Amino acid sequence: MKRIVMGIAAAASLVGTNAMAADLAARPYVKAPPIVDPGYNWTGFYAGLNGGYSWGRTTATAVIGAPFPAGSIGTAKQNVDGGLGGGQVGYNWQLDRKWVVGVEADIQGTGERGRSNDVLGTIRIGRFGVTASTATSTDFPWFATFRGRGGFLVDPSLLLYATGGLAVGEVKFSSTPTLTLQAFDGNDPVGAPISATGATVSESRTRVGWTLGAGLEKKFAPNWSAKLEYLYIDLGTKTYFAGTGNDIDVKFRDHILRAGFNYQFTAGPVVAKY
Repeated sequence: MKRIVMGIAAAASLVGTNAMAADLAARPYVKAPPIVDPGYNWTGFYAGLNGGYSWGRTTATAVIGAPFPAGSIGTAKQNVDGGLGGGQVGYNWQLDRKWVVGVEADIQGTGERGRSNDVLGTIRIGRFGVTASTATSTDFPWFATFRGRGGFLVDPSLLLYATGGLAVGEVKFSSTPTLTLQAFDGNDPVGAPISATGATVSESRTRVGWTLGAGLEKKFAPNWSAKLEYLYIDLGTKTYFAGTGNDIDVKFRDHILRAGFNYQFTAGPVVAKY
């Protein structure tokens, strides 16, 4: 009898507990706060400074006049190397967690200069040998580029990108021609050579071409980043001293390696989308 009474009491206690639980109000629903990405936002305007070195190449081609055969061509080549420095401004759009596109403009001052003495041609006329040569120089004092950029975020702070667009720069070219006459007895030179040096001609031209390159940029703070970049610039071939009888076609190319930093004006946290 005692066991029956205890069982009834336990059952009553369980029913009462369930009834109390049923009477409690449901817990209110609270919307979870947005998840803030601990990384970086690349969208916004930026400006910065840079410096580096460049390796330019000039190829100058000219028609050599008398006493050389008609149509004789002479070529002079130079290494136009030097340091550079300047600034850049731009705007980036971060499309999603992985892709960034943008536009950038920069202007650079350079110390690029090249000098060379080149033999354009040699001809034998009877007992005399005639050599045409030239002392040439190329200066590349400044250039600017206007480019698009597009890249991939290896992680939220590291961007690998390709870039390309328009290039503009000043190329100054100078030439001083020389003719040298040497007498020969058979194949042996006789006496000292006689040289006649012509007037120096010089011309500076602002030239338009294209550029292509790649780089990486690393954010080390929400508003600050450092970058390393390579650019190839092609300013084509232009004729200098046209109509003077000393026409020279000058081709110019440049390889640029530079490092710099940017300050982004509108950086902020990225809100993740789910």
